[in-house]
Amino acid sequence: MQIIKGFEISHHEKSKRIYNINISDQILEKLLFSFNKFDLTALELKPFSRFTIAKSFNDLTDCKLGDLMNSILKDRNTGCFIISPQNKNSRLDKNFFVKLSTAISYLIGNPNHDSMAGKYYAQFLVKHEDKSDSYLRKAYKNMDLHTDGTYVKEVTDWLLMTKLEEKNVQGGQTAMLHLDDWEYCEELFNDPVGKQNFIWGSPKSKNVDYKVEHPVFSSDKNGKPQISYIDQFPEPQNMDQGNFLQKLSDALEESKNKIITNLPVGSSVVANNYFWLHGRKPFKENKNLKRELLRIRGSFFS
Repeated sequence: MQIIKGFEISHHEKSKRIYNINISDQILEKLLFSFNKFDLTALELKPFSRFTIAKSFNDLTDCKLGDLMNSILKDRNTGCFIISPQNKNSRLDKNFFVKLSTAISYLIGNPNHDSMAGKYYAQFLVKHEDKSDSYLRKAYKNMDLHTDGTYVKEVTDWLLMTKLEEKNVQGGQTAMLHLDDWEYCEELFNDPVGKQNFIWGSPKSKNVDYKVEHPVFSSDKNGKPQISYIDQFPEPQNMDQGNFLQKLSDALEESKNKIITNLPVGSSVVANNYFWLHGRKPFKENKNLKRELLRIRGSFFS
């Protein structure tokens, strides 16, 4: 395992496929100073500034951190890491975590334009009351396992999710599943219906006015399964497609190999979007519940 001064790197307690990367107070203090030069408006309107803060982060590690993150994400045996401050620090506010998430992303690749938010990242709230048109904000519903980018034309190699804030929360744990740990993967991957083109749309809140076509399953360069799937957005055109999707949904949710974990505020989970699925358990009802999340997704650098 690579050693980087100022970082504690270990396997996640529930899976050796996931790495924990904890950032020391010393590194965080240096980041607070270097990030202070840029406000969020600059990052949103001047794309080159995002590369600047990414470089400042990587420079603190003698350029080792970017290499480590990319090697984890591109390795089929791992493909996921959770990066967090080692200790709680009241100086680390939401703006800092947006900047940190940006720096992490731009060491990995180019983020996609997020049509829902109109910029390279999206922030959204999960609260007690909800009138939205997707499961993303429905606190008391299970968000089933899925991948991102199923309904857009952009390549979506990876996904970053950061927990910015959390109050009065019980439940809502993150659920994850690696395709190679899924008991039903071979059976569903070998079903010819899964290789058919499906039509994928999206609700109005996503601000995407087109539909795309692609199969649920494809193969990587070594012939191993890749998946592009979310339960809410496919539009099956016949009985075979409809029944296949139901079988797929049931098999994912029934898996005994899901990893269920709590993420502290300030933590970012970053995963390869081709062989990791993610979801969320329901929250326990509370009128004062509040969780704020940040999402960035994109493609690897060529």
